[in-house]
Parts: sequence; C-alpha cells; structure tokens
Amino acid sequence: MTKIIFLPHEELCPEGAVVEVKPGTSLCDAAHQGGVEIEHACEKSCACTTCHVYVREGFDTLEESTEEEDDLLDKAWGLEPDSRLSCQALVGEEDLVVEIPKYTINMVSEHH
Repeated sequence: MTKIIFLPHEELCPEGAVVEVKPGTSLCDAAHQGGVEIEHACEKSCACTTCHVYVREGFDTLEESTEEEDDLLDKAWGLEPDSRLSCQALVGEEDLVVEIPKYTINMVSEHH
C-alpha cells in the first residue's frame, strides 16, 4: 500500500488527511477514499482542471503526464512545476505528499 498525505486545505480537509491505497489508484480516487471531496467536474475524464493538485513530494515517481493532461494543465489556476490533474495521476509504490490549491477555475460547485 502507498501512503498519500494530503496537506491541510481550509475547506476540504482542515486537518489534512493520510490515505493508504493500492498502486494504480488515481490521486482523485485516493482523496475521496480518505474523505477529501476534491472536485472533479468532468467525472474524471481529463476534460477540465477542477481536480488540479500539487504533488509536493514524490512527483518524480508518478508516470509522466500525457499531452492531453498537459494541455489542460496550462489552463489550471496557479499552475506550478509539480502540478497534476488528480484524476490522471496514478499512485505508484512511493509515498506522496499532495497539496490542493486554494482555488480552481470552476465557477460553480454543487457543494457551495
């Protein structure tokens, strides 16, 4: 099992969260398994950027992003070198530390 540490996020997980998942699980699915309700407006089909995250530790252990993911990431709010779409980034064998950005480009959310 791989451990994923989600850093505290003011709205989604004020205390942070630690989740253990099997390799091959997407970061988005891992977040949801840990009770972190990260947005995914396109239902995890790599068609938006609402599940954008920063992989603060372990980024290099993830498979490389696809050209499609890179094109979408260019539209994400607050893009950084360690940005990934959590619906596309699959967990490997190494533990990860993930930060959820404060904002997304999604103007409407069912949870607000």
